[in-house]
Amino acid sequence: MKILLTSSSRHGSTDEVAAVIAQRLREAAVEVDQAHPEDVESVEGYDAFIMGSAVYMTKWTNEAVDFTRRFRTTLAAKPVWAFSVGLSGVADGQAADPLRIGPVLLALEPEDHICFAGRFAPDRLNLRERSIARLGGASEGDYRDWDQVTQWADAIITSLHDTTA
Repeated sequence: MKILLTSSSRHGSTDEVAAVIAQRLREAAVEVDQAHPEDVESVEGYDAFIMGSAVYMTKWTNEAVDFTRRFRTTLAAKPVWAFSVGLSGVADGQAADPLRIGPVLLALEPEDHICFAGRFAPDRLNLRERSIARLGGASEGDYRDWDQVTQWADAIITSLHDTTA
């Protein structure tokens, strides 16, 4: 089983979540390639996909959405898991309307989509990003729940083993 894990991150938080997921999969002897979605030229040879994106203004990054559009046919025919990172300071890290996050996922029918709370580090943001985050009620801090991330990766591993068994 060979997996492509893509992550689209503006300030590193989503890439860090992706790295934890990839490490957990590798520990379970799953072959994982990691890439940013804009760097992927082909998805041939992969048995499944995990896609992650930072969330800005309730939407995935343009690079993540573009990846799903470029490879929609292949992605729709294979198992896909998706995760979103952001919404720090929002209760439970959940979006008010999760269907607005990466609406293109609806066409792919992912095995699962989860929202992970992110990190709000104002010193890493430009003035516009800081203003938007503060207006949205974000408070400074790292809200990522690493146990939740590893549990989600473990659920993917279980699902992959059930598929190949």
